[in-house]
Amino acid sequence: MLRDINGGYTAGNRRRQLGMRNYIILLITFFFIACGGDKEKVEAVVEKKATDDIPMLVRDIRKCSRLYTSEYNIRKIVTYSDEPRLKGKVLGHEVDMKMPVGDRKIAIPMNVTLKGYIDFSDFSERNVRKEGERIIVTIPQPQVIVASSKIDQAGIKEYVSMMRSRFSDAEMVEFEKQGRQSVINSIPRLDIKETAAVNAAKILIPMIVKMGYDEKMITIELRNEELGIRNENMD
Repeated sequence: MLRDINGGYTAGNRRRQLGMRNYIILLITFFFIACGGDKEKVEAVVEKKATDDIPMLVRDIRKCSRLYTSEYNIRKIVTYSDEPRLKGKVLGHEVDMKMPVGDRKIAIPMNVTLKGYIDFSDFSERNVRKEGERIIVTIPQPQVIVASSKIDQAGIKEYVSMMRSRFSDAEMVEFEKQGRQSVINSIPRLDIKETAAVNAAKILIPMIVKMGYDEKMITIELRNEELGIRNENMD
């Protein structure tokens, strides 16, 4: 009787052990299935984040609109000399001689301010692309404007002989225009474009880093187009 009881206990114990082993195997199977599903979810979230942060970056950059990143203050001296001369033919001979009515000379100092900026008004997702972990942002070429120009009235040096009239206001305005144009013509020889682009990159890179990108994996490149130059009075 005792043996039957012990034998029954042993058989029941084995059945419970087998049931427990099957239960553990089932739990492990569900665990791996669940982990596999979570991994897929994590990958999906990462992929979604990588896609969703581009519109956010575009919105942040578009907020900059016209981003001024460089400024040059140029001192220009416009000179003009008015010496009346008689030119033509006299008795069949070419004549080119100074007339004895006096000279007019003037030196006009003027200050011209140039500003370089990036226009982000048309910036879009087409300007951002990813190559693996690297993000590449293409920005428009810098534009340059003549923000202001002003004649230094106190610094004007003028010489007018007694037989000549002084320079008129209309002539002074024309001299200022000539000075502005001379500065505009000199812009391609300045590094204002390069300075504007470098400074724009220094502003954009920290913005992108805050979104979780490694600074070493960020590339700022310039769109291939001509440099624009405009006259614009910002005063």
